[in-house]
Amino acid sequence: MSELTKFDHYLSDDGPAALVIREHLAPVEGTDGVLFPATFAGGDGFPGGYNIDTFGDEKDGRNVCLIDSVGSQANRIEPLFMQAKYQHLVPQVVIMAGEHEVNLLEAGHRAGDALLRCSELQKELQDAFRAVLAGNAEPLARVAPTSLVFGVWDSRDTQAKLPRLISSTVRAFDVRRLTRGAVYIPPLDYTDMDVFSEEEKAKAEGNNKSPLAQRGFVHNPASAAHGGVIARGGIRRDAALGLAALRLLHAGKDEQKTLALRRYILGLSLVAFTSHGSGYLRQGCTLVLDPAKPRDFVEVHADGTRPPCGVTHDAALAFATAAAKAFAVSENRTVAFEKSKAKADVKKKD
Repeated sequence: MSELTKFDHYLSDDGPAALVIREHLAPVEGTDGVLFPATFAGGDGFPGGYNIDTFGDEKDGRNVCLIDSVGSQANRIEPLFMQAKYQHLVPQVVIMAGEHEVNLLEAGHRAGDALLRCSELQKELQDAFRAVLAGNAEPLARVAPTSLVFGVWDSRDTQAKLPRLISSTVRAFDVRRLTRGAVYIPPLDYTDMDVFSEEEKAKAEGNNKSPLAQRGFVHNPASAAHGGVIARGGIRRDAALGLAALRLLHAGKDEQKTLALRRYILGLSLVAFTSHGSGYLRQGCTLVLDPAKPRDFVEVHADGTRPPCGVTHDAALAFATAAAKAFAVSENRTVAFEKSKAKADVKKKD
């Protein structure tokens, strides 16, 4: 069996529906350590703050807290392909916007991002998305292959949409919320220096909206702020690589090109799926594997069976390299962001 064909069973119609990883995590401070979940803006009846779904009586602690969303996880994993070890697997497309350089792999909406839509790539990406609608994902894979791995929606133009092949989410269970307080104490009493009056100082202290408080000239207490959570029921990362969805990718009606496309996207997916990224999610939230609980990595078949999956990261990289060579990855390039296209894009919405 050649390097290029060793994972073809994943591309077979009777192959697994998905690969699934389930990892138990813990804060670096320990399993009873405090961690800080993501916070979200309020809206649609949600008051803002931590995203905690409660079941039954909140007092019994039965709840699920979102630590890192599927979108956030995707945006953390995708820049892997900017690293020297993996750069050969995808075209490195850089958009120049004034003095700023942004790699396509860093664009939040991938090939559907406004930055790309308003660059020299506009026509090429429009044509690629239209080809997707016609059943040919190869042109998009030539420009932005990770958009096929992590999903993309050209919601502002052609409406072409490709699902995520890789989904990953981190959740904590049965959490206890904590709060914290702090106070800022200025290094000087600015009233002693006649910068402000005692009356101005008195009105400003404890008033977060006061300009003096906002600029750090008076005592400024902060109480009952988000203080993180303790996960009494543990923390878990659930990730899936949708092989059934991958097998729906086509390069038109050309069977050989379709096979090459699927192998290429499978290679990228396996590399991303088996990678071990940094455990740092945000300030106060660095997570590592919990050694007391084993990591599950299985193939999930249509009949519900779940045999162990033995794909290693090194094996995935070797296969991805062979598949990328066979697919003939496009050359790296730098393109310009065009302000005129951005202005025209806004007017188009009007």
